[in-house]
Amino acid sequence: MHTPFTRGVRGDDASRRVATILRVVAVAGALLTSVSCSDSTPPDKTPDKSGTFFGPSAAMADGSARAYVSLDSAGTPTEIGLAFSESALTGLPTGAAEFVLALPSQASATPFKHAVINWVPNGHPPAGVYTVPHFDFHFYTITDAERAAIVSVTDAKMTRLPAAEFIPAGYAAGMASVGMGLHWNDPDAPERKGEPFTKTFIYGSYDGAIIFAEPMVAKSYLETKPAVATTPLKLPAQYSARGYQPTTYAVGYDAVAKEHRVTIAGLVSR
Repeated sequence: MHTPFTRGVRGDDASRRVATILRVVAVAGALLTSVSCSDSTPPDKTPDKSGTFFGPSAAMADGSARAYVSLDSAGTPTEIGLAFSESALTGLPTGAAEFVLALPSQASATPFKHAVINWVPNGHPPAGVYTVPHFDFHFYTITDAERAAIVSVTDAKMTRLPAAEFIPAGYAAGMASVGMGLHWNDPDAPERKGEPFTKTFIYGSYDGAIIFAEPMVAKSYLETKPAVATTPLKLPAQYSARGYQPTTYAVGYDAVAKEHRVTIAGLVSR
């Protein structure tokens, strides 16, 4: 009498066939167990999204400049900055100039849409305070096209002020500028109290909203290649644009990269 596996097959062939089938069943069972365990086991760790990401480089005097954003391991922005080479401080024009910089796509969680470095060789009022060669490092929450549409210092949008809660306590309206907006400065800043101007922080508004954050830095200070110095910001109670907003700013020289860096940092979701 033959079983279904051995009908018409010699005994030794039948034994080998049965052994082969058993091995296949055992392997299949092991694979199913492996897949089941894999599906129930969480990954060892989440992907590390940290890093510093740069936008495109642009010519600046005899050198170059670029904007960047730094992210932590979760991909949250911690700092937005402008980096420019040593040679960007030489060959500057004798008149005012601006250098427009695109932000990298990784900065999209912040409210900032582009940046501009303005070179001001003759300074500006008030006399004896900011009348030295300096740079305005603007981080704008409006597009470059919207900024370019600011063509008058006397139009209604320039004189329409933000509500008080959008202005840091103590800050006062100052100079209005074409292609920028209305500047708000701190009357208690050291340079307004008789100290030499090295660096300060400005806010800017247009059409009733804050549209830029601006570290303003003397060229002579940058030329000293200062160590990075971080300064807390005076902050408003409310923000005109939502996203990760700065709580500090910093100016310093990176001796490894051989470039100057000006940043707004300590970003917090607002």
